[in-house]
Amino acid sequence: MANWKKLSQEAIRDRVFNALNQNVNYYSEKIIGIPASHLDDKVFYQDAPFLANAPFLSTLIHNPNHIGCHTLGKSESFFKGTQEIEKELINICSNTILKGDGEFDGYVASGGTEANLQAIWVYRNYFIQEHGADIREISILCSSDSHYSSSKAANVLNLDIAYIPVDNESRSIDINEVKKVIDQKKTTGKKYFIAVANMMTTMFGSVDDPNTYIQALDSAGVVFKAHVDGAYGGFFYPFSTPDTNLNFSNPGVSSITLDAHKMLQAPYGTGIFLIRKDLISYANTKEASYVEGEDFTLIGSRSGANAIAVWMILMTYGPHGWYEKILVLQNRTDWLCTQLDELKVAYFRQPGSNIVTIKSENISKEIAERYGLVPDNHHDPRWYKAVIMDHVTIEKLEAMVLDMHKMYKFSVS
Repeated sequence: MANWKKLSQEAIRDRVFNALNQNVNYYSEKIIGIPASHLDDKVFYQDAPFLANAPFLSTLIHNPNHIGCHTLGKSESFFKGTQEIEKELINICSNTILKGDGEFDGYVASGGTEANLQAIWVYRNYFIQEHGADIREISILCSSDSHYSSSKAANVLNLDIAYIPVDNESRSIDINEVKKVIDQKKTTGKKYFIAVANMMTTMFGSVDDPNTYIQALDSAGVVFKAHVDGAYGGFFYPFSTPDTNLNFSNPGVSSITLDAHKMLQAPYGTGIFLIRKDLISYANTKEASYVEGEDFTLIGSRSGANAIAVWMILMTYGPHGWYEKILVLQNRTDWLCTQLDELKVAYFRQPGSNIVTIKSENISKEIAERYGLVPDNHHDPRWYKAVIMDHVTIEKLEAMVLDMHKMYKFSVS
C-alpha cells in the first residue's frame, strides 16, 4: 500500500491548495473562452477567513470542471492541478484497494448508478465495434438482488436483461441456474453477455462469486465481460474480507463500480468507475471535439471537488485507519446479530457485511419505522434492513433491541 499513506491535515491542505494554484484562475488570467467560472461571488462568499483552512470548500468555490477521463493522458489543461489528484485517487482504488497490477482507467462519477451504466455502455459498444454484434444479441446478466441500475441500464441502452434467482436463505446464485438462463437466452439469439456481480447488494449486503458467472459463460462458449457492482461494498468488503476475488486480481473482472457517498461518507453525487486499460475507449464521444482529450464518460462535465473530497478522506485515515474503522463497524454488527440470535429472530447477514436484514414477521412495522429500518418493498415488505454506519452506535442499537424484547415479551438479561 505504498501509494496510500496517511497524511497530516497540513499536508492535505497544502496538496489541495497547490493543485488549485495549478488550475485556471478566472480573476488573474485572461480567460475568455471557457463557458464556466468560479461560483457566483454575489451568492457564495469567497473571502471568508476560514476558507484558508478549508480545502474542500475552497475547491467548491474554485469550481473545477473535471470533464473527460484524465487517466488517458490528455484532458482540459485549465484544471490540471486537481485532475492529478483524481488520477492518484483512481490509482489507489484500482491498485491498492482492489489489488490491480498496472494502469487502469476511470473517473469520479455522479454515483454508482452512473458508473454501472458506464460499464454496460462500454461493453455494449465493445461487442458492436469488435464483434459486429447487433444490440438484440446482447444481454445483461445479474441476480434478482442486484441494484436497479442494471435494469435502468437495460432500459436506457435498449438491451435485454436476465435475472438469476437467488436462494432465499443464503441470497447466493447457483451456477446451474446461471447456465440455465444462459442456455435460454442463447435459444433466443443472444450471443454476447454482460455479467454484473455484486459486492454487497443494497438490500442484503449479499455477495456474488464472480467466477460463478465467468465459469458458466466460459462453458457456454459465448463472448462476455464481467463487471463488479461494488457501489455499496467497495470501500467496506475488501477490508473486512481481504481474500475476496471481487477485485482486479481476478483476471475475469474487467471493471468495478465504487460509491464514495456511502461508506466513505463523501458528499452525495460521488461514485467511482474503474476499468482495465484501453476498454473505456469504446465509450469515446468524438463529437466532443471542443473538449481537450474528448469525452469518454457518461456524465460529461463534473465537479472536481468530489474527487478532492474522496482523496482527502482516504489520506486522512490512511489504510490502517480505514481498516480500524471497518473493524469497529464489524464489531457493532456482530453485537446486533448476537442480540437477534438470543431473541431467535430470523435475519440475513453476509459474513464481512455491516447490513443486517430482518424478516418482516420478526419485527413490527412500528419498530421498523421508529428506527428507520428500510423495507425491501414499501407496499408489501418481507424484509427490513439495518445498516451499521458510523453514526449507528451500540446505544442506538440497544434501544431497538430493548423494544424488540418488549415486542416478544421477553425480559432483558
